[in-house]
Amino acid sequence: MITISSPIRFCFFLLLSGMITSCTDQPQSHDVKWYKGNLHTHSYWSDGDDFPERIMGWYKEQGYHFVALSDHNIFAEGEKWITLREDSIYQKGFEDYVAEYGEDWVEYEEDNGTKRVRLKTFEEYVPLFEEKERFIMIPSEEISDGFEGKPLHLNVTNLQKIIEPQRGESVVDVLQRNINAVLEQRRETGEPMMVHINHPNFRWAITMEDMMKLKGERFFEVFNGHPQVHNLGDAERPGTEEMWDFINIAYLEKGQPLLFGLATDDSHNYHVTSSQLSNAGRGWVVVRTDSLEIGKLIDALEEGEFYASTGVELEDFSFKANRFAVEVAPQTGATYTISFIGCRKGEKEAKLLHEEQGTSASFEVGKDMLFVRAKVVSSLPPDNPIENMSSQMAWLQPVRPE
Repeated sequence: MITISSPIRFCFFLLLSGMITSCTDQPQSHDVKWYKGNLHTHSYWSDGDDFPERIMGWYKEQGYHFVALSDHNIFAEGEKWITLREDSIYQKGFEDYVAEYGEDWVEYEEDNGTKRVRLKTFEEYVPLFEEKERFIMIPSEEISDGFEGKPLHLNVTNLQKIIEPQRGESVVDVLQRNINAVLEQRRETGEPMMVHINHPNFRWAITMEDMMKLKGERFFEVFNGHPQVHNLGDAERPGTEEMWDFINIAYLEKGQPLLFGLATDDSHNYHVTSSQLSNAGRGWVVVRTDSLEIGKLIDALEEGEFYASTGVELEDFSFKANRFAVEVAPQTGATYTISFIGCRKGEKEAKLLHEEQGTSASFEVGKDMLFVRAKVVSSLPPDNPIENMSSQMAWLQPVRPE
C-alpha cells in the first residue's frame, strides 16, 4: 500500500462536464509561479535502464520541479533485485552509482562476476531529492494493458494503491475500465489523482475513434519522446495533434469537458543519447499555480493552466474577456510562429484561424467558436529530436468562448 499522499483535497467540481472553460479565465494571483515537470518516466523498476536515484538527480539538476516515475504495472515498494547487465555501459553506470551514493547506500551482491543490486524504494529515495518549492516526486504507475496484441497504456499520477490492468472486450472497453479504476480510487481516497492516455499511435493501438468513445478522460499525450510512437502519424493515419482536435469536437458534442494535451519523455534509456532511443529531456509540461504541491499541480492541470513543450518557453499566456494571448520567452537566434487553431460551431474539423510571426500574438475567440487552441513553433531544432521533428514547439490548451 502506498503511504505517500497529498494534503490537498481534490476539487470534485472538476468532474462536472461543461463547468471548465480552461486556460486562465480566472484572475491570476501575483504569487502564481511556473513549475516544469515530466509525467512519464521509467527506471530499473520496470524497463528503464538506470537507478531511480540517478534519474531523479538528472531531472533535478536540469531544472525540473516535479517528476512522476511511472514504471509498468509496478510501484517502487517492497523488495526488488535486478541482475546487472554485462554491457560495459551498464557496468559503468553501476560504478558511477556507487561512486555518487556510496557503499553504505548501495546494496548489492556479486557471484562469479555477476552483480545483483537491490533497488531502493520510493520511500527510501524520495527524501534525497524533495525540497520545498524546488523539487517533488509524484507516485505514479503506467497501467500497461492490451487487447489482441495492441498495447493500451495509461499513466496514473499521484497513485495511492497499485492498479492492476483491468482487461476488457475491446480497445475502448479496456481503456474505459482502467480509467474507471483510477477515478474510483480517487473517489474512495479523496486524494487528487489524474489519468492520461499514453502514446495512442504506438503500434497504432488507439485510434481517435476509440478515444472519442471514452468518458472521464481529460488528458492524452500530444507529444511523447519515445522514437516509436508516431507522433506525426503517417500517410494513412493522423498524428496526435490532428487527432486532438477531432476528439475535442466529439467531446463537446456530447457535453464532455475538453481534452488537454501533455508532452512527456517516456524515458527509458539514460546511458546513450540517440534519436533511436527513448532519452530524457524531450518533452515536458509547465504548470502555473501558486505552490509546488501535488494537489495544486493536478488542480492546475485540470484547469488547463499549463502548456506542453519540446523546447519553447513561454513568458505568459492568458484567456480573458475572450482574448487568447500568448507571449514567448525568446531564445537567442530563434524566430517564432504563433498559430491559433480551432473549430467553429456547426463545423466538423478544426482550421488555422490566425497566425503571427514574432514573440507575442493574440486572437479574439468569438461566440461562433467551438474551441480554440494555440501552438508556438520555433526556428530552432529540438536538442535531441525524434521522427524528423525539426522544430521546438509548445502547445497551449484549448479554450471556449465565455
